[in-house]
Amino acid sequence: MEKKIGEVSFVLGVVLAVIIGLIGGYLGALGPWLISILVLLGLIVGFVNIGGKETKDFVWMAVALVLVAYIGGASGTLTSVLYIGEYLSGVFNSIMAFVVPAVVVVALKEIYAFAQIK
Repeated sequence: MEKKIGEVSFVLGVVLAVIIGLIGGYLGALGPWLISILVLLGLIVGFVNIGGKETKDFVWMAVALVLVAYIGGASGTLTSVLYIGEYLSGVFNSIMAFVVPAVVVVALKEIYAFAQIK
């Protein structure tokens, strides 16, 4: 059951991140609430979905994704692209809001596991 919650959280988080990124400019006061939901879903994914052997792969892929999302979205690079730049930037920023909490949780769990090894 716990794994199913993590899977649903992941799929919902990715879909919601794309939708929020595409229509983010039209959300008004609802925007911060939806971003908060993305952060919460990211935390759930980090706590429930990722563990064991997949931890290193997840952290490396997530770090690469966050770097690319930052370069594409948060840095403002894509906003100058005609017609779709604002939407791409919004999608990347939303993906970061979802992935970063998951990476932080997984990395902290791994650091804690290292600290327990004697």
